[in-house]
Amino acid sequence: MASIIVLDDVADAAIMIKRILSRQGHAVEAFTEEQQALDFARENPVDLAILDIKLLKMTGVEVLEELKKIAPTVRAIMLTGYPTLETARQALELGANAYCVKPIDRSELESTVAAVLKA
Repeated sequence: MASIIVLDDVADAAIMIKRILSRQGHAVEAFTEEQQALDFARENPVDLAILDIKLLKMTGVEVLEELKKIAPTVRAIMLTGYPTLETARQALELGANAYCVKPIDRSELESTVAAVLKA
């Protein structure tokens, strides 16, 4: 199974995603602070990052850019409650593998994660 980090400024959202994916056997770490997630990625191999676009100090796109410097092969799923073509384009240009609109339901999350990990 995969090593996954989840970064969302809403702790309950990150914890919900962690619970869903942990039940599938993935090793999941949830964060609400951008720097904590980046520090974790520097010290641990990460297969997939699930990033909210709107965060406290940085955008999810900026976090993705930093993550790609740390781990160029990391896959990413971007989440947003405020979808725009601009953020979708930016995220995909930086190597995001998927872009999902919140709230994301369990089946969409599971199928998106499975598809991104297989790609």
